Amino acid sequence: MKQIRIALIGYGNVGKAFARMLIRKKNYIMETFGCEPVITAICTGSRGGILSAADPAGACGTAAACGIDTEHLSDDQFDRGLDAFAIIDSGQYDVMVELTPINIMTGMPATEHVRRALNLGKHVITANKGPIAWAYRELRDLAREKGVQFLYEATVMDGVPVYNLARETLMGCQITEVSGIFNATTNFILTEMEKGSSFEDAVAEGRRQGFVEADPSMDIDGWDAAAKLTALMNVLMDVHITPLDIDRTGISAITKAQIEEAAAQGKKIKLICRGVLTEGKDGGLTPVGSVKPTLVDQESLPAIMDATSSYVSVMTDLMGGVTVIEEPFEPEIDHTAYGVLSDVLRILANAHAR
Repeated sequence: MKQIRIALIGYGNVGKAFARMLIRKKNYIMETFGCEPVITAICTGSRGGILSAADPAGACGTAAACGIDTEHLSDDQFDRGLDAFAIIDSGQYDVMVELTPINIMTGMPATEHVRRALNLGKHVITANKGPIAWAYRELRDLAREKGVQFLYEATVMDGVPVYNLARETLMGCQITEVSGIFNATTNFILTEMEKGSSFEDAVAEGRRQGFVEADPSMDIDGWDAAAKLTALMNVLMDVHITPLDIDRTGISAITKAQIEEAAAQGKKIKLICRGVLTEGKDGGLTPVGSVKPTLVDQESLPAIMDATSSYVSVMTDLMGGVTVIEEPFEPEIDHTAYGVLSDVLRILANAHAR
């Protein structure tokens, strides 16, 4: 049977959840696409990497790779001399999946991982929003030049089909505005403060529940939301901006008194992201993005997004407004893993259709 060989650059919670999901859906993939999925390379930040045996002369569909048994990994299987670039350059794979932690300020080294794999003629999937926020057009064009696919559904909304909604369901529509609540951590903190918690206690509770980072500054200061907004604007509006172009204000200055005052007015405070195309002095369209705490009516859509719920709304010229909502799901990491899996399936479906 044909194979699709997958290299994982990064193997944290999302990578492990994806590996489990791939095993769970292996029979479905084989029955639907006549192709066996195998993980042939793994790279970690601390332990090094693993390369499985594969026929270096083979291509997808002709080589038999034994794959890595991700259910029974041990530290002694990892080679500390194998870093990400060594695996990208020497591994036998058809799809590289970029799962390393994001560097919001530069997009590196994830962007270079993606660039390197695309130049080698490999399909690329990224759950790291850095490459989309910093170099989307370049990487998109490189993928087209090399005749491979570059997919990124898991970069925003954890795999809820936002990009694919625009690409496949809203074909022909021009998107002129994107807005929503994109960061679950800040939304959770504000929800807890509405219940009477202090800012510090809300952060501590989020840490106890396991989804607030030890250092949540990137979330609290609005950088994560800014990177997601940038990624959405770059893809959906075909612009070229970076997170540094977003007018950004976080929630660290929000107090219980402000939350209570908002409630007295029949309102809530939410961290709202908004990107629009505005007409410039030369008649052209200019992208403008903002992330900031905003007063919203208690009966409005953003107001009813509690805890870790989030949403994306797009405004189009032909369909008006369209909104996608992500509701809490346990384990939440599976949302992101599914985003990666859905992109693998899209690569297979596109190959199957040829």
